[in-house]
Amino acid sequence: MSDTLIVSVSGIRGIVGKDLTPELVARHAAALGAWARAAGKPVVVLGRDARTSGPLFARAAAAGLMSVGVDVIDLGVVPTPTVQLAVEFHHAGAGLVLTASHNPIEWNALKLIGPDGIFLDGEAGARVQAIAEQGPPRQGWDGIGGYREDREAVNRHLERVLALPMLDLAAIRERRFNVALDCVRGAGGTIIPALLKQLGCRVSGINLEADGRFPRPPEPLPENLGDLGRLVRSTKADLGMAVDPDVDRLALVDERGDPIGEDYTLALAVRAVLGRLPPGTGTPVVVANLSTSLVVEDAAKAYGARFVRAPVGEANVARAIRDEKAIIGGEGNGGVILPSLHIGRDAPVGVALILLGLATAARPLSELVAAAPRYRIVKAKGPRINNLDDVYRKLRQRFADAGADDRDGLRLAWADRWVHVRPSGTEPIVRFIAEAPTQGDAEALVAAVRELA
Repeated sequence: MSDTLIVSVSGIRGIVGKDLTPELVARHAAALGAWARAAGKPVVVLGRDARTSGPLFARAAAAGLMSVGVDVIDLGVVPTPTVQLAVEFHHAGAGLVLTASHNPIEWNALKLIGPDGIFLDGEAGARVQAIAEQGPPRQGWDGIGGYREDREAVNRHLERVLALPMLDLAAIRERRFNVALDCVRGAGGTIIPALLKQLGCRVSGINLEADGRFPRPPEPLPENLGDLGRLVRSTKADLGMAVDPDVDRLALVDERGDPIGEDYTLALAVRAVLGRLPPGTGTPVVVANLSTSLVVEDAAKAYGARFVRAPVGEANVARAIRDEKAIIGGEGNGGVILPSLHIGRDAPVGVALILLGLATAARPLSELVAAAPRYRIVKAKGPRINNLDDVYRKLRQRFADAGADDRDGLRLAWADRWVHVRPSGTEPIVRFIAEAPTQGDAEALVAAVRELA
């Protein structure tokens, strides 16, 4: 694995033309197809985001899948959660999404989905990787798989979101929210504007074209949302919304044009869902990953929910949600998972739940954020370290008073703060994430950890 070819629980990512080539895509697609076929379900759903390399890799992937006797159902340019839903709809053996999610424009990737609509776990991913390395079993002239298109997947996704029983559509539509929207010229343009209009919103948008030519760094971090903030102010919008290129993450900007941080997306969604539960429904469960802010844990506990943490990675969180029978969960990067729809991060669901919460509270977004306990989160990164075990040992000795969780790197936690050190699954780096009541405290934690690394 080179510095720009990353194989992990998140899939296979690389720089287009350097490590990620049509040959590699076709081989790994064929391996996924062979895995699905061996399980008795020789059908794979294929989708992609709007990146310019998408058409090239989609053709390579389709050829690889068909070469092992698998039928391909091609959705075209769609959100990643749309593919997950389509896998379930078509009772397919697997799904393949060609997307590098939030990575820069020169990257692309393969995300592998199982028949349950959840990303493959480490064991299944290892089996697919082994098939790719050994050489997938190709079919002869009479065993080649078929190919067909499905261009209704986005509409089905939209209809499923709008049909969620917990949504009070009348209350949302009555508010006639004025929403500023930034889809970063990714796949979000295929669904988010239509969803907002169905929810009775007035929409002012930028970067809605789904052509993959990102005008800014595509990750919806606060430092990348300046144009959206200016759009909020110029249009006097109630809030701004930004999604990443494959539409599984949602970030918010308040009515003043200030980004509020991605962790608040999940916290507000949790409050919206738990606030709609009827009395006597038992103790609900909320799941988030180890790097998710305490604001989500506080939101869960404010409604008497049990809060569970899982290792980072959508597959890990999704399986914890399934196993714990959680009512909602997700990741602090703006990824909301509502299992009553499907067990995958879904920005359209996040959009609907945020508007539900705003309609129910009848207060501006900035006030909802201000009413929650405040923390400061600091995220840093460093070069990949080949052996992190020595770093973890030093950290345990240095912070012996902290609670330690080593399921994913090392997370050290105290009552009102924590720090997490882990190798990235999407970039050739080590991540350092800390949260504390003040910016200075969080920065001090990161600095102390980096000194030992």
